Amino acid sequence: MPRPPEQTPADDAAASFAPLRPRLVRLAYRMLGSVAEAEDVVQDAYLRWHRTDRAAVRDAVGFLTQVVTRLCLDVLKSARKTRETYVGPWLPEPLISPPAEEEGDDITLTLMLALERLSPLERAAFLLHDVFGLSFDDIARTLDRDAAACRQLATRARGHVRTARPRFPVSEERGLAIAGAFFEASRSGDLAGLTALLADDVVFYGDGGGKRLAALNPIHGAVRVARFFAGIARKKPAASALLAMQSIDGLPGFVSQERDGPQTTALAIEDGRIVAIYVVRNPDKLRHLPPPAAAAPVH
Repeated sequence: MPRPPEQTPADDAAASFAPLRPRLVRLAYRMLGSVAEAEDVVQDAYLRWHRTDRAAVRDAVGFLTQVVTRLCLDVLKSARKTRETYVGPWLPEPLISPPAEEEGDDITLTLMLALERLSPLERAAFLLHDVFGLSFDDIARTLDRDAAACRQLATRARGHVRTARPRFPVSEERGLAIAGAFFEASRSGDLAGLTALLADDVVFYGDGGGKRLAALNPIHGAVRVARFFAGIARKKPAASALLAMQSIDGLPGFVSQERDGPQTTALAIEDGRIVAIYVVRNPDKLRHLPPPAAAAPVH
């Protein structure tokens, strides 16, 4: 009976790295808010893993988590400068998942935006400890700080994030029902229907990145937001096609095909009303979306 071919170093590196890739991508995405940059960072980590004396590594998960975190901190240094000159509101690249197929943590798009207000080290300490379960001793080695300093970083971050957690979270079924009703009302221009779905202090954020038409500033208040969507419907009747109801960064929402391209809409909902609307239209942030299937325009 022929002997199976011996595994090459490249085969060994790939085989040991593959089971860890989803966790590493999730960490990198939570750090960077970009699917493309997360995948680039994890690919860089794989190349370093390939060059490493893997027999000397006792904890592959810890080693690669450290590598990915440090690479992300390097990326964030330049990313922050880019976001200072970004045209209009900046939103994370939408991470899409079908209903009931979440990523295994409770970091929603709203919380991702709260993380953006943290320093890179605070963000890393919070994610590594509160989301990925690392000890502060392990985090200290990753961030090159002592454990007490890392604990303090995580505590400060936790205070910021706590205020962004919903007080009255909505069930998945109810959330998707509200998202569907919002799509219908916003595309038909139903002003009364829109107003009934919105909290009085709702905020709308549209991310076009200067590449597609979008509001340059957040729009506040139920009346102004409802009029904004009703106005779009009057100008562009029957221009939208609903492609899929999806969970978008843990929030109920949908992917739609508009006259000028695809977009994602995520809704933060509290106590049965929409408190925030996040629309991503920048085509650079939508490249990872699957190609749209045929969908009929919604009238």
